Amino acid sequence: MKDGIPNSNSFFSENNQHDDDHYLTSIETPIRSDAFEIDDELKIELIEKNFREIMEILGLDLSDDSLKDTPKRVAKMYVKEIFKGLDPRNKPSVTLFENKYKFNQMLLEKDIAIYSYCEHHFVPIIGKAHVAYFSSGKVVGLSKINRMVQYYSKRPQVQERLTVQIANEMKEMLQTEDVAVLIEADHLCVASRGVQDVSSSTVTSSYHGKFLNPNIRDEFLKYVYRNK
Repeated sequence: MKDGIPNSNSFFSENNQHDDDHYLTSIETPIRSDAFEIDDELKIELIEKNFREIMEILGLDLSDDSLKDTPKRVAKMYVKEIFKGLDPRNKPSVTLFENKYKFNQMLLEKDIAIYSYCEHHFVPIIGKAHVAYFSSGKVVGLSKINRMVQYYSKRPQVQERLTVQIANEMKEMLQTEDVAVLIEADHLCVASRGVQDVSSSTVTSSYHGKFLNPNIRDEFLKYVYRNK
């Protein structure tokens, strides 16, 4: 830590200790090859049925007006909202534009809201992503960066994987190696269960190209943590 800025020399730093089952198995999200052989409506139907069974096993009375529609609400939420990033058909389309202004300095999109779910306990990960790049001659609409961050967030995740997936996508999307991604997040699997630590947070980073230069990386971090 220097001047309130995390050490930028490591791939990631964690300010909290996860349970023993916190581990990263792959950069790719573990998705079965037959994941999209059934359509969304059937997925909702099957999840509704199984979630109803879970609620009944817990002893809840599903005849109650407040609970009777919960299984379907949860099923629709899983498929259409919080896990829609599992389906590649939901990946945002991207159009690149010529960098007509010849802007050759760092561009930073900071404080992008992240709402993801821990794949170990299916509870929320809530935080912010900061994404920066140097143009290789092409630029993209700023909202596309936000949408791509949200796309990879909307699936069961591990924060390290999410960070790398966003960085790899930005490099491919922007046709440049000069990309940096930093994510700060609170994990409800830490805050609401287990150690129940509500004050800790997790910081992960992925630096490439020009951002491997310590001076440029420090400039990026100063922008991110300015006024904090």
